[in-house]
Amino acid sequence: MSCLDCSCILRTQVESFGVEKDTDSSSSGDLTDEPAICWSQPTQIGDEQILWSSDVSHYDLQMEIGKGSNDLTSIYLARHIPTGTLVAVKITDLEKCSEEHLNALQNEVILSHSFRHPNILTLCAVFTSGSWLWIISPFMAYGSASHLLRTYFPEGMSEALIGNILFGAISGLSYMHQHGYIHRSIKASHILISGDGLVYLSGFNHLCSLVSCGQRLKAVYDFPQFSTSMLPWLSPELLRQDLYGYNVKSDIYSVGITACELANGHVPFQDMPRTQMLLQKLKGPSYCPWATNTFPRGESRIKNSRSGIDSGIGESMTRTMTSERLQTPPKTFSPAFHNLIELCLHQDPEKRPSARGLLSHAFFKQVKEQTKASFLSLLPPPIQYTPSQTAAVPSAALWTQPGGSWPSGREMHWES
Repeated sequence: MSCLDCSCILRTQVESFGVEKDTDSSSSGDLTDEPAICWSQPTQIGDEQILWSSDVSHYDLQMEIGKGSNDLTSIYLARHIPTGTLVAVKITDLEKCSEEHLNALQNEVILSHSFRHPNILTLCAVFTSGSWLWIISPFMAYGSASHLLRTYFPEGMSEALIGNILFGAISGLSYMHQHGYIHRSIKASHILISGDGLVYLSGFNHLCSLVSCGQRLKAVYDFPQFSTSMLPWLSPELLRQDLYGYNVKSDIYSVGITACELANGHVPFQDMPRTQMLLQKLKGPSYCPWATNTFPRGESRIKNSRSGIDSGIGESMTRTMTSERLQTPPKTFSPAFHNLIELCLHQDPEKRPSARGLLSHAFFKQVKEQTKASFLSLLPPPIQYTPSQTAAVPSAALWTQPGGSWPSGREMHWES
């Protein structure tokens, strides 16, 4: 597969999409006279096969559950009226998107349509209505792994739960790597969990192909416009932006940071000033980010920062911010878990294992042996949404016109 030449999603008819004329009277609100994008695929739910339509009135938006694309995208819990099925609806105002955002959206839609793996989120339907792009995907009752952390596990998850979540995410990642794609956005908020306990990898806005003109490249050099909030997960070689470039092993580093995030309830480096974080990543961390909660009470992690590697920037701030967490009882992790993260966070990307190699790591074998019950038994009951709990949103007529205002949401736990 060659590199995608992504042009404006509104004006380019992409072969992967089915394109149909919009004969509705509301089509006068479209940005162009080009046919509207409309693509869908049937979804098997139980014994029923659901056919998804491009009629916005068939989707009852109930509450906002997330944001994405620098707040240009809102994600809603919705009910598919013909079948009563709950779905997630991502709505993006294309008029406000830059060319780079449009390219990212088109990239996401095309690749989500082409990927076929049980641990990769697939789309049910994609269509435009006026200046709005609608993306319909299955609803995940547990939201993201990040939402689980904030809601139920603020001090971090158990190894058994971490192992099940990571195994599913890495399985999907391995599939992507085998097909020549770098995810570049691995983190807990991009790992979704269904009500059936299935784990899905999402967040494809920054996918990058290693295949160009039929040849697989050893490295790429592209540095997309990441949000600064993404920096803690990014690998040193990706941030370095030098002549060596980076490859799929940069995702393995992000897996290691995500494992720390799930274990400790917060992301390594996130409390550091940005300059210090970059220095720590590029020169090697002065403390073990996977061991933030494993020190005996009263023993400060900051003593390791005086090894000569640390720049000294923000040292007093780091000591202050860690003092409260050190008052809590220490949490310990198995040697296998420590080893998994050490491998993922190795400074030399060539010494990190592949995603496929990680799946056979002793940590996952250990979790499988120790976890006798099902994955669902490790989770609290999923939130049951009822009509009385949902917030009112404007009628479907809003989405056929450019320039409408966004419905306001409540809790946000999905991220595009």
